[in-house]
Amino acid sequence: MTRFALAAAVFCFLPFSDMRIADAHCEVPCGIYADQQRFEQMLEDTATMKKAMEEIEKLAGTTDAQSLNQAVRWVNTKETHATNTQHIIAQYFMTQRIKTSQSDYVQRLTTAHAVMTAAMKCKQSVDTKNADALKAAIIAFHKVYAGEQKADAKGHGHDHK
Repeated sequence: MTRFALAAAVFCFLPFSDMRIADAHCEVPCGIYADQQRFEQMLEDTATMKKAMEEIEKLAGTTDAQSLNQAVRWVNTKETHATNTQHIIAQYFMTQRIKTSQSDYVQRLTTAHAVMTAAMKCKQSVDTKNADALKAAIIAFHKVYAGEQKADAKGHGHDHK
C-alpha cells in the first residue's frame, strides 16, 4: 500500500467530530486567517523560552552527563520557540497580513520587526529580560495590529480581511 493510500484510508476512518483546524498556515491565497491564534502562539513560545532560560541557568556549572544533556535540550527548545516566533512574523504577518495599502503600514512593519529582533536576542542569550522584552514587543505589535494605538483615517479599526 502506498503512503498516499494509507493516509487516505486512515483519514476515512477519523471521526469528523474530533477534527480541528490545522495550526499550520499555507502560503496560498486561501483567505483563512487566525490572527489572534498567532499572537497567542507567540506568547506561549515566549513563556517557553523564558522557562528554558531559567532552567539553563539552574544547570549552569553542572558537569554530569544528565545535566549536560538536559541543558542542551533546553537550549534546543529555546531555539525552536524563538524560530517559531520569527516564522510567524515573517511567513504569516509580513507576507500575508501586513499590506502596503494599510494606513499604519510602517508602524505595523516596525513593531513586527521589533518582535523578530527580540526573538533573535532570546536565541543569543539566557537573560530572561530578553524574554520579557519579547513579550512586550508582541503585545506592542498586537496593539498596533488590532488598531488600538492608531485608527485609520476614517476613525475605524483596521480591516483584517
